[in-house]
Amino acid sequence: GPKVTYVPPPPPDDEQAIFAHYQTGMNFDKYDENVVEVSGLDPPAALMSFADTNICHTLTVNIAKAGYSKPTPVQKYSIPIILAGRDLMACAQTGSGKTAAFLVPVVAQMMRDGVTASSFKEQQEPECIITAPTRELVNQIFLEARKFVYGTCIRPVVIYGGTQTDYSIRQVKQGCNILCATPGRLLDIIGRGKIGLQNVKYLVLDEADRMLDMGFGADMKKLVSFPDMPQKDKRQTLMFSATFPEEVQRLAGEFLKTDFLFVVVGHVGGACSDVQQNILQVSQYFKRDKLIEILHSIGNERTLVFVDTKKKADFIACFLCQENIPATSIHGDREQREREIALQDFRSGKCPVLVATSVAARGLDIESVQHVINFDLPSTIEEYVHRIGRTGRCGNTGKAVGFFDNTSDGHLAQPLIKVLSDAQQEVPVWLTEVAFE
Repeated sequence: GPKVTYVPPPPPDDEQAIFAHYQTGMNFDKYDENVVEVSGLDPPAALMSFADTNICHTLTVNIAKAGYSKPTPVQKYSIPIILAGRDLMACAQTGSGKTAAFLVPVVAQMMRDGVTASSFKEQQEPECIITAPTRELVNQIFLEARKFVYGTCIRPVVIYGGTQTDYSIRQVKQGCNILCATPGRLLDIIGRGKIGLQNVKYLVLDEADRMLDMGFGADMKKLVSFPDMPQKDKRQTLMFSATFPEEVQRLAGEFLKTDFLFVVVGHVGGACSDVQQNILQVSQYFKRDKLIEILHSIGNERTLVFVDTKKKADFIACFLCQENIPATSIHGDREQREREIALQDFRSGKCPVLVATSVAARGLDIESVQHVINFDLPSTIEEYVHRIGRTGRCGNTGKAVGFFDNTSDGHLAQPLIKVLSDAQQEVPVWLTEVAFE
C-alpha cells in the first residue's frame, strides 16, 4: 500500500487534561458483592485500600488525582499479587478497573527500583512492555499510564500501526520505560533494532485471550522467543481479560511461570450485571427498520452499533445520516486519522451514534455510552460479552439490545441463555425454544 505519513497529534499535557476521568456510577459499590476466586499456591492477602500498600507518596497522590478512591475487586487481588512478584492471569467483568490493576503495581515497583529513561540512546531498553489487540486500546492504556507516572522520571511511550514508522521510532528514542504497543508495530520496531528486550521485567497482555488466539498468538510466541527477551522465570508476565475460554487458559500456561495465580471476579467470561440486556428476534430484512425505530425512541443518547463487516459499517452510518441521525463509523479499513476523528466525534457527542466492527469491541472506555446495539450478533459469545461491556462501566448502568436472526445466530442461542441468566437478565421464551431446536 501507499507509504503511511500520518502523525497523530500529541495528547494535551497540562495536568488537568492528564488526570481527566469520568465519574463512577451509583452501582460502583456493588462490585464488592462479586465472589472472587484465587487459584494457585500461597496467594498474598487482598488489599483493602490504596493506602495499605507501601507504595511511594507520589504514586498515592496520582492515584487519588486520577479519581481512584477505593480499589475494585480485581484491583484488591491483583495489586498485591503483582507487588509480590508473582505471575498472574486475571479475569474480571468489563469496565471494572483492570488497567489500573496492572499499571499501579508495575509503576510502584519501577519507582521502588529507581528506573531511568536515558533519552536519545539508539536502542531503548524498556522495563515494561504492554501489548493489546487494537490501536485505540493501546493508546488508552498509554493515557492511563501517564496519570500514574506523573511527576516521576518514568517515561511511557505508545506505538501502533497506521502511523508513520519514523514517528514511532522518534517517540521511542526520547526514552522509554513503559512501552504500550500493538503487536505488528512492536515486532517491527524490535526488528529495526530500536528496542532491546534484555531489560524487560514486566510483560503485560491486555485482552489476553485475543492476544493468544488465532489473532495474535503467533506474534506473541515470536515476541517471547527473541534471544534477548528474558525467559519466563526471569520476568513477570501478567494477563488480563473479561473472557478466558478454556483452550486459551491452556495456551497461557506456556507464557507464565508454573506458580502463577489465577484471579476470577464473578463468573469466567460473565457479562457485567449493570448492563440491561434485551434480545429481539429480528430477521435480516427488518434490521434497518428496527434500528431506526430504536434510535428514534432513545433520542440523542450515545449509542454504539456493532455490525459484522467493514463495508456494512460505512453503509449503515451513511444510511443513518440520510435519516437525519448523525452517525460515523470505525473499522480496520479506515485510515488511522479517520478512526481517531470518528472516536473524537463520538466522544464529544458531535456524532451520538458510532457504527463499528469488532475493532471497537474490546477495552474502549468512552464516557456515557448508554446503549450498545448488536445489529449483527458476533460469531462467539466472548465477543458478545466484550461488545455489550462498552456500556455499564465503572458502576454506571447501560442497555444492550441484540438483533437475533434465527437463520444466522442459532449457534449463539445456548451460550446467550447462560450469559443472560448468569447476569440475572430475563431469558425470552422464544430463545429457549430456538436453543432446544
